[in-house]
Amino acid sequence: MRDYRKLEVWRKSHELYMYVKKNITVKFPAAEKYELTSQLQRAALSIPLNIVEGCGRYSDKDFARFLDNSLGSVNETEYCCYSGFELGYIDEKEYLVLNNLINEVRAMLISFLKFLRGEK
Repeated sequence: MRDYRKLEVWRKSHELYMYVKKNITVKFPAAEKYELTSQLQRAALSIPLNIVEGCGRYSDKDFARFLDNSLGSVNETEYCCYSGFELGYIDEKEYLVLNNLINEVRAMLISFLKFLRGEK
């Protein structure tokens, strides 16, 4: 079993979730509470949660499956943020910060998956 706290990809995904939770969704309108706000928070939380769950698996193949799920959640988070930006809930400055964090997490996950699968 791996210690997820030692993984840079987990730290960066946790940072993304905290940014979404503390700085972004709190500004969404109340009417979005059960739709976009909830979906964005769940998608962003799913990224580090899947990494943590995968760390509890004994094989690299099982771990990679959870990292794939994390990658899917990154894409979902990206779209939710884009929607929030298009709807005017997220300003351009925050959107750029979010987009940077999302792209960092995505790149880290892809690199880690390639490493686990022995790809170059």
